[in-house]
Amino acid sequence: MVKEMRSVVNPFSPLKHNNVIIKFAVSFLLVGLAFHLLVSDSFRFSSVVETPVPANEETEPESLVASLPAEEPLSNDFAANESQTSQPGKCDLFVGDWIPDPSGPFYTNQSCLQIEGHQNCMKNGRPDSGYLHWRWSPRGCSLPRFNPKKFLRLMRNKSWAFIGDSISRNHVQSLLCTLSQVLQPLVEQAVEVYHDEEYRSKIWRFPSHNFTLSVIWTPFLIKADIFEDMNGVSSSEIQLHLDKLDKKWTDQYRNLDYANLTELGFDYAYRKAMQLIFNFITNSGHKALAFFRTTTPDHFENGEWFSGGTCNRKVPFKEDEVSMTDVDTIMHNIELEEFEKATALGPEKGVALKLLDTTRLSLLRPDGHPGPYRQFQPFAEDKNAQVQNDCLHWCLPGPIDSWNDLVMEMIVNGGI
Repeated sequence: MVKEMRSVVNPFSPLKHNNVIIKFAVSFLLVGLAFHLLVSDSFRFSSVVETPVPANEETEPESLVASLPAEEPLSNDFAANESQTSQPGKCDLFVGDWIPDPSGPFYTNQSCLQIEGHQNCMKNGRPDSGYLHWRWSPRGCSLPRFNPKKFLRLMRNKSWAFIGDSISRNHVQSLLCTLSQVLQPLVEQAVEVYHDEEYRSKIWRFPSHNFTLSVIWTPFLIKADIFEDMNGVSSSEIQLHLDKLDKKWTDQYRNLDYANLTELGFDYAYRKAMQLIFNFITNSGHKALAFFRTTTPDHFENGEWFSGGTCNRKVPFKEDEVSMTDVDTIMHNIELEEFEKATALGPEKGVALKLLDTTRLSLLRPDGHPGPYRQFQPFAEDKNAQVQNDCLHWCLPGPIDSWNDLVMEMIVNGGI
């Protein structure tokens, strides 16, 4: 029997509900709960894997796959950074502080063409730039900066999919910008080889590395009936089926080396759906190593997304300056509990699970959201204009780029 649950479709549509329901809806649809990094046995430097393609789509032409170049040596800079990193298990990468970083981001909105309009804060006129000059620093160990050339070499002949909602799209843009930025020689530009009708699902290829990167739009992972247009205007409430996974991603799962998954729900529904997800992964017969990314809190103040909430802070919080909301705490606890259960079952099924807990470090960055600058020049005609704020997604460049540093560290020094 299919169980149904109803929820608001778009956290930026003008519907009004009580605070708990709104928080649930925003979290359930857009907060980007889980980033799954799935590594198949083929990661141990095997031959070409099958490229993932959306259902009913043909594989891209063979001409897009170029011959592979010889391995180039690591740069001295990366070798130096690598030697400063502590041994795995001796440092919690997710406990630390945001520290000033005068070097700034890898890329800008001018050097990367992959940034969607709602996250392009610089192009949209955000006047301050301080949010660009912080980096995550775990306590007790060094976290080297992401190394694009090293990463692409590790990804040779691999496929990686970001599976989920708009936070997943936010993150894949960050990774694309970092990999395709023009400041590093020999780091190639990604070639877009597929997009769906609504430009929500996409596939890119890095030809000289035979590396495929994709984003698969499935905002709940479970089967959902969604009634909204491209502007997010809803004609009916979402209906979720808690006993059925969305075939958009499950049909492609066994063709992927890596995948990024998004969040699913709240309380009972949240736990029920996550159990379904973990059960599928551990019993799929596809041996993989998975990094599970936890939920991302929003930073609306003085209201919610529908009632004038804003995020005007210019610097990160310190550890003792902010606490998670009750709803975020419940969600995070469910994630950790279900993840722990799954890790107990994973080894006997040939699946290893690792935790990528970005919740707390994301909570400390209220300054990194588009705010009113999700729109182009929102105050051009009226400096006092009342505009809708986005205090959930991240500016690009911005704090989300540090997630790539963490993934890189866990790949290089995590023994993957």
